[in-house]
Amino acid sequence: MSTQAQPSTQVGSQDPAPSLRNDNVYNGDPEKTADITDTATDEEAAAVRADDSAQTTPEQQRWNQSPTNIFRFLTCVFAFILLGMSDAVVGALIPYIETYYEISYTIVSLLFLSPFVGYLLAALLNNYIHHYLGQRGIAVLGPVCRLIGFIPLACHPPYPALPIVMLVTGFGNGIEDSAWNAWIGNMHQANELLGLLHGAYGLGATISPLIATSMVTKGALPWYTFFYLQIGLDGLCLVLMTVAFWRATAQVHRDQYTTANNGKRTTTRHVLREPITWLLALFLLGYVGAEVSLGGWIVTFMLRVRHAEPFIAGLSATFFWLGLTVGRVLLGFITGRIGEKLAITGYLLLSVALQVLYWVVPNFVASAVFVAFLGFFLGPLFPAVIVAATKLLPPDYHVSAIGFAAAFGGGGAAIFPFAVGAIAQSKGVQVLQPVVLAILVFILLMWWFLPGGLRRGGLERARENKEKPGHEVMVAVRKLRGKSG
Repeated sequence: MSTQAQPSTQVGSQDPAPSLRNDNVYNGDPEKTADITDTATDEEAAAVRADDSAQTTPEQQRWNQSPTNIFRFLTCVFAFILLGMSDAVVGALIPYIETYYEISYTIVSLLFLSPFVGYLLAALLNNYIHHYLGQRGIAVLGPVCRLIGFIPLACHPPYPALPIVMLVTGFGNGIEDSAWNAWIGNMHQANELLGLLHGAYGLGATISPLIATSMVTKGALPWYTFFYLQIGLDGLCLVLMTVAFWRATAQVHRDQYTTANNGKRTTTRHVLREPITWLLALFLLGYVGAEVSLGGWIVTFMLRVRHAEPFIAGLSATFFWLGLTVGRVLLGFITGRIGEKLAITGYLLLSVALQVLYWVVPNFVASAVFVAFLGFFLGPLFPAVIVAATKLLPPDYHVSAIGFAAAFGGGGAAIFPFAVGAIAQSKGVQVLQPVVLAILVFILLMWWFLPGGLRRGGLERARENKEKPGHEVMVAVRKLRGKSG
């Protein structure tokens, strides 16, 4: 079986303890090994070697190891641009859809809620699709489902049809989101690559509100005109994806993972018995909910609460998604170097502070600045969670667990924006701020419950030591009890 045809690879070796051999970590350079030994304690040196070994094991693919891999990676980047455009444009068009159909906040918010059913189906069926259709099935189904959703939107049917077709779009986005996260999350330098992948999502989310708002406010075009552009781009994506992953068949996938699991298939039901899977899924549910709630309701908030002009209000959404994009690309190169647990803790604390300022400072310019930096520090969270999953879970769990967590988390793009809209119907759109703040505090607590501590290499040691979620919390509680006693 050729390397080019493999849909994904394992992270780490079959040995649960990462190898500390110099040829894996430092390519046999004794001076580099000596430098680390001389400048750190034995425990710290071992942690560094374990961390680097986990990133450079021979089983890991590289995005540029072959023309096939390069083409596949670039098509995934393009697909994530379209995912970002799909998710972000709805929020930018909400004020105009609301006026066009003469409906309330609650009713228009169904456009956020209905894709949740699609994402939930994607979470449950992702492993099944991989097993019976392979990555080739994902490459075809994802763009086709988006086309099934966007073609009716371009025809602007009666409003009850819109939530139904958005459900199909949610399913297509969900299976692609989960599949490509699982594949790239298993590669060498996953933090950086996922940062670029999700930066592409942020790029799509940055440009689509700007394009759609310009069409409506400057071009005097109907709100549904934007979807003509989306249909053309998704048609191109379907062609590129089909060509790129045509050889990534179901048989290739089964050979990869039944071999890794002693001839047995790791089912979604089995993976869902692992608490870490649920902890990561809940984190992503909250994170995506906060991200899309902010991105989806910024325009309306700026119009109704900060009293901005329509085009300027649309730009504020662009600032948020642009900050998200830049944060994913730049901070992705920092996160892995200081450790995912510590880095994401810092990013979340800064996000909480910025969200409070966005809420309490009643000035449009200040709000636009705060929301741009909020996007910047929220950006690397999703990629870091995928990397954490590859480090905490066995290799044969990755497709199912990452797929479930990513798709289940994608449901946050439906539940929380809908909740904001439903509450805003009676309380006003300013409810966006306390809802997002509560979500950020919740996911910070979820992150702290992951095992591994805040030191670099802690996630790998947690898996080696078979630590359970909340391990550090329990250790801290026992220490406090010991001191009080």
